[in-house]
Amino acid sequence: MENRKKDHISMAFESQIGITDLDPRFFYEPMLSPHPENAVPETVFAGKTMRLPIWISSMTGGTKEAGKINRNLALACNEFGLGMGLGSCRILLDDEKHFPDFDLRDTIGENQPFWANLGINQVELLLRKGKTDLIVSMVEKLRTDGLFVHVNPFQEWLQPEGDRLMRPAMESVQELLELVSFPIIVKEVGQGMGFESLRQLLRLPLAAIEFAAFGGTNFAKMELMRSNPQQSELYGVLANIGHTAEQMTDMVNRIVESEPQTIRCKQLIISGGIKSFLDGYHLIQTSKLPAVYGQASAFLKHAAIDYPSLKQFVEYQAKGLQMAYAFLRVK
Repeated sequence: MENRKKDHISMAFESQIGITDLDPRFFYEPMLSPHPENAVPETVFAGKTMRLPIWISSMTGGTKEAGKINRNLALACNEFGLGMGLGSCRILLDDEKHFPDFDLRDTIGENQPFWANLGINQVELLLRKGKTDLIVSMVEKLRTDGLFVHVNPFQEWLQPEGDRLMRPAMESVQELLELVSFPIIVKEVGQGMGFESLRQLLRLPLAAIEFAAFGGTNFAKMELMRSNPQQSELYGVLANIGHTAEQMTDMVNRIVESEPQTIRCKQLIISGGIKSFLDGYHLIQTSKLPAVYGQASAFLKHAAIDYPSLKQFVEYQAKGLQMAYAFLRVK
């Protein structure tokens, strides 16, 4: 105790915080709870129970590092009760050589949400060719709970090897929903979606919408980094277009409040620019639809090192969420 008090004295000045550092999003309620053993409620997502409301958002696929990263992520899902979306599975449509890198159901376990992923351009092409059976076969072989369809027109247009949409993404999503029996989630890839896109998606029988909002990894900017300097200079302004997770949560709330009878999609994955468990807690508590929060790059960073690093990262988030649920109320 004496040593601890000496530490407090020596650190008193260094630990001072200014008023401008105050997080204004919460009421701090220290009188209403003991220190929690497990204050985080379980979340039912698309029919499966998650012990923590954390989603590992779709990341890497089709590289030699993907297998190691995906297996570490799947182990974390199994141990902590998280959900996971695979990176793009496009490579499996042409060649099953990389199938083991995506074949994670036995690692993640039967009880955790585990979803495949294809881009809207591949979906549109397969629909046009009448080959939706390839999508169904891929989902069945991977034993996933359903399919993410990621929508990325800016990225594809800026990518030298990019594909071109021949019709609005909404039309392809609607057609796919009519042709397959497994659930569908639609997501953007780093810039989010505006009011009317969200409004129309909420009217579809989707399992969820994932924001992938502006503020995290921006794939339009990534493609510009791969392009020539002139293109990067001319089109760099496009990378600054988008909507934050907070803005999108507010838009969804307004739609739900004003048009409750039209809402068929009942869940959200709030992702994009989620830097800490407090960001995630704030947004899922603010949302008028049941929600979990998603992160990608933070998980990728630790999963690429080794599993102990990833495990410690998730443990810190779990303990932080316990404190948030016990002592914080959203204003």
